[in-house]
Amino acid sequence: MINLEFAMKLGDEFGGHMVSGHVDGCAKISQIEQIKDSHKFTFTTDKNFSKFISEKGSVTLNGTSLTVNEVEEKGSFSVNLISHTIENTSFKLAKIGDAVNLEIDMIARYLDRLVGNK
Repeated sequence: MINLEFAMKLGDEFGGHMVSGHVDGCAKISQIEQIKDSHKFTFTTDKNFSKFISEKGSVTLNGTSLTVNEVEEKGSFSVNLISHTIENTSFKLAKIGDAVNLEIDMIARYLDRLVGNK
């Protein structure tokens, strides 16, 4: 199962995250916790990617663009998924230990390049 969304057309209203559809690496589901009507998914990833992940920033996991909830020092981060997102994406099949495709935030990637980190 994969997650696909239609690309924006020129003139469409922009109301989400900018993603390109490229996979930069992987993250692993380390915890899934139900919190009221949502689920908190915690992921771990390589430190080369974790520097691009920030609280309230965006990350794309298995083709689903999501807002980052929390970031921890040791390369882990979490997102909250509402029932609608779980039911309509491959996250309905997700379990602890699963690897997911990771696309880092496009703006963070460009900022890193501009400040000379590459």
